[in-house]
Amino acid sequence: MTIVVFGASSQIGHFLLPRLVARGETVVALSRHVQPAEPGLRWLQGHLPDRVPDVGRPLAVISFGPLLAFAQWLGSVPLSPGTRVIATSSMSAESKENSDVAAERAISQALRDGEAALAEVCERQGALWTVFRPTLIYGAGLDKSLTPIARRAMRLRLFPLPAGRGLRQPVHADDIAAAVVAALDHPEAAGHVLPLGGGERITAGEMFTRVRRSLPLPTLPVPLPAWLLRLGRKAVPRLRGPLTRLEANLVADNGELQRLLGVSPRPFRPDAGCWTPGSSL
Repeated sequence: MTIVVFGASSQIGHFLLPRLVARGETVVALSRHVQPAEPGLRWLQGHLPDRVPDVGRPLAVISFGPLLAFAQWLGSVPLSPGTRVIATSSMSAESKENSDVAAERAISQALRDGEAALAEVCERQGALWTVFRPTLIYGAGLDKSLTPIARRAMRLRLFPLPAGRGLRQPVHADDIAAAVVAALDHPEAAGHVLPLGGGERITAGEMFTRVRRSLPLPTLPVPLPAWLLRLGRKAVPRLRGPLTRLEANLVADNGELQRLLGVSPRPFRPDAGCWTPGSSL
């Protein structure tokens, strides 16, 4: 089938494109910056929602970009009945819904609005949609959460270790790519918003400890005790949300993911390659 991938240069796209090409699919990859073509893979420059070249009528469309913009584009093009539409949202739709920080509640609402808009336009056009809500993503050195921490630690040779007791469930970008491919083969996943977390739940403190251990350079651990984090929440308003969440559980129930798609993500065992852009498995 012909598959169109928006956000193809993203961390999930980095792992998804080789999987699709290996299956013998014809892939049209869209991003703001095109890359050299490969057998079975053609790159186009585009930007959602209104600067997208003509891609014909693909049998599947995948997006790792903003949901509302993606839904707007879908509503402007004819889709064949039964077209598979797969997109990623975020578990922030749940974890930030009741945040005491207004900006975080707004993020949650925007994600939910995007999910609803995507479902509405797909159902109107007879397309089969699936949305994944991943937890914290890592694996290709392109994320904006753990990778910046790892790089800063390597540069300064210091690694802050906050005393966070909330549970975390980091998910490797390649496991999300595997779930996307599985969704192409399992139409019973259509009409579902699926949480997608890693294969292991650990405390935030343990997560940071494992990141430090994975670095190729030695770093000096700098413990940040709970009392200091509480002080930081009061002294620096912009840190109130992130520091508060260190004590909250940010996890996903993979039950539906495993039941519908048979996907079991890996535990959190990062290595140095996870923090390098364009890293492989």
